[in-house]
Amino acid sequence: MDPHILTVLHILLAVVLGGIVGFERERHGHYAGIRTHILVCMSSAFVVSVFLSYGFAPDSVARIAGAILTGIGFLGAGTILSQGTEVKGLTTAASVWGVAGLGLVIGIGAFLEAIVIALVMVLILEMRFFSLVQKRI
Repeated sequence: MDPHILTVLHILLAVVLGGIVGFERERHGHYAGIRTHILVCMSSAFVVSVFLSYGFAPDSVARIAGAILTGIGFLGAGTILSQGTEVKGLTTAASVWGVAGLGLVIGIGAFLEAIVIALVMVLILEMRFFSLVQKRI
């Protein structure tokens, strides 16, 4: 397949799946919402797709993937707020980091795996049960 078309497919899937995860965060009023999640997922997918499509060595793709995950960790840290003994935003930070990984998976062309990952992420984010159990312990 033409590398340009493949890269566009990667970008579109990243927009859809990152948007689904981001919609869940935005719906619940969290700081990093749909736009942030789309941008992180899309950018990760785009960079990896371009590196692979244009013949960069696999070890350079692995290095850029590591740099993306490290950099997004700092972005996610900005969503964590501490108010006294209460910490907010930790799950949102994890979801931002997760969609970066999701974008990497999309970028290498693992579309089925990416769809499964996105659905599981949303399922986990929607599970308020764990929050209720944690508060009672």
